[in-house]
Parts: sequence; C-alpha cells; structure tokens
Amino acid sequence: MKGTLRLILPATCIVWAGLACGKPQPIVPARPVPAGTALFQFTRKIQGPVELTVDGIRVPVEQTGKKKFRRLQVSGLSLGRHRFILLSPLEAFGPDQFELELGAAKGEFRVLFAQEFKSVLYGKPEPVPAATGIPGVQARLEP
Repeated sequence: MKGTLRLILPATCIVWAGLACGKPQPIVPARPVPAGTALFQFTRKIQGPVELTVDGIRVPVEQTGKKKFRRLQVSGLSLGRHRFILLSPLEAFGPDQFELELGAAKGEFRVLFAQEFKSVLYGKPEPVPAATGIPGVQARLEP
C-alpha cells in the first residue's frame, strides 16, 4: 500500500502542475462591440453607484435595481480619442483613468480590475450635483 501511495502522490503532483501551467484564456466580449461604443468589463461584479467622466464632463450612469453589475457600456461616442475616469464610493478600479481611440469600424472593449472597499464612512456625505452629460452619450451598467 505504501509503495503505490509513493507512486500516486508524485504522479498527481505532476498532473496538477501540468493543469496549472495551461494556456490562459483571454477575456473577449460575447458580441462584437458596435462603432461609437466603449464596453468595460470588470473582473468581479460591482454594486455601484459609478461616476463616469468622459473628456472632463460627468455622464450619468443608468443603474437598474440593486443588482450587481459586470459591465459598463458607454454608447453614442464620437470618433477619435476619449479620456475616461471611473470613480465609486464602494469600489476601486484599475486603471481608473485611461484613454481610448474609437475608430469608424468598431467599438472598444477593455477589462478593468475591480475591488470592493471595506470601509466605514462616518457622517453623511455631501450631495453631489447631478451629472450634466454629453448630448447623445449614454452610460449603462449591465449584469
């Protein structure tokens, strides 16, 4: 019995090492991203709320219900380079500031690291004025 156990243990370790060193699979969108759209997928589900700034102008982010969300879709963007800033009182994003170049043929897809804050805020935060937005640009959190 001890002889077979001595053979099985190293063989099992070799099999596990081979599985762990397998080729990682890239994260890709389920459907192609349409032109004029930026799709951000988070590494974990976020709760929100999320504040989005595009080219220095705050854009309101639609959030349906109190679910957790996996993606942020920003549509109606013009062609060219845009600067995005993501903020949230409950989550941290990495990177939280970045630039995207939107072309005429397709939209952009990015994977963003998301981490939940475990903190306690004392007092009541000051109310933030409503986001004015950019005409034609819509941002929506999706499950």
